[in-house]
Amino acid sequence: MKNRILFLLLVCLAARLTTLAQTTNPSAGAPIDLATQKGTIKGTLLLPTSAGKVPVVLLLSGSGPTDRDGNNPMMKNNSLRMVAEELHAQGIASVRFDKRGIAESQGAAMSEFDLRFDHYVQDAAAWVQKLKKDPKFSKVVVLGHSEGSLIGMIAARQAQADAFISVAGAGQSADKIIRQQLQMQPKVVTDAAFPILDQLVQGKAVAEVNPMLASLFRPSVQPYLISWFKYDPQAEIRKLTIPVLLVQGNQDLQVSMQEAQLLAAAAPKSKLVEVENMNHILKETSSDRNANFSTYSNPTLPLASPLMPAVVTFVKSVK
Repeated sequence: MKNRILFLLLVCLAARLTTLAQTTNPSAGAPIDLATQKGTIKGTLLLPTSAGKVPVVLLLSGSGPTDRDGNNPMMKNNSLRMVAEELHAQGIASVRFDKRGIAESQGAAMSEFDLRFDHYVQDAAAWVQKLKKDPKFSKVVVLGHSEGSLIGMIAARQAQADAFISVAGAGQSADKIIRQQLQMQPKVVTDAAFPILDQLVQGKAVAEVNPMLASLFRPSVQPYLISWFKYDPQAEIRKLTIPVLLVQGNQDLQVSMQEAQLLAAAAPKSKLVEVENMNHILKETSSDRNANFSTYSNPTLPLASPLMPAVVTFVKSVK
């Protein structure tokens, strides 16, 4: 975990629940909506031409204000859009969507205080159920990227998807990851943060937070954190009885190979694929950190070349 960069976590958590309007540029495809009690979630369906049924992959984006294409207001890389387009080229359909409150799904926004991790799980499960009922599709595969991995593995079980793919997914609960990242900070930071983490893990809100930690632990986001911390990815993936593919890049500055190995150990029937030189946003890079970070804001870079052959082969193997 030593290669993770704290400021990326802070950016994601600080902006996670924003309700400010975001812009998005969905890839060509047909619009597809999911009606919820709190509003409509907007998505894109890429459907290849076929005489019969085709498999469909539900793409779940990572943390923060990340839209259906894998972009957020600070960094545009088009990673999930490219995944969808590569699937389409291989005769596989896909659905990707803006999370509630993000981009075109602003109508489904909830207040920061009211939003819970479980709402994202419920949304993903509802998408799976919707796709399972559609006669165009032969099977439904859930692919979760980053935080979407944990969301996806829970939703896949709840909605009985046919298979699950984790890409750059953590193998530990979020509180442990945050704690590890904070250990790289000065002692004054850890001394202030760790007691807050201890309380949140116990399900207890903290009324007063040091201003330097407000972006991470502000009172309005604490209910979300409490709901998130209670899930252990190893415990959740262990519950899956469907085929599982784990994909992890070895140049990922946010999620290490150790995380993928933890998931693999918890799901011994899963297949683990290490993608050489792939970083967190699925692009090919080097061990140079500046070069790695530069890919986060370069939407013209292609996906790491070994990624999609592994994903496509797995999807087509699902019975």
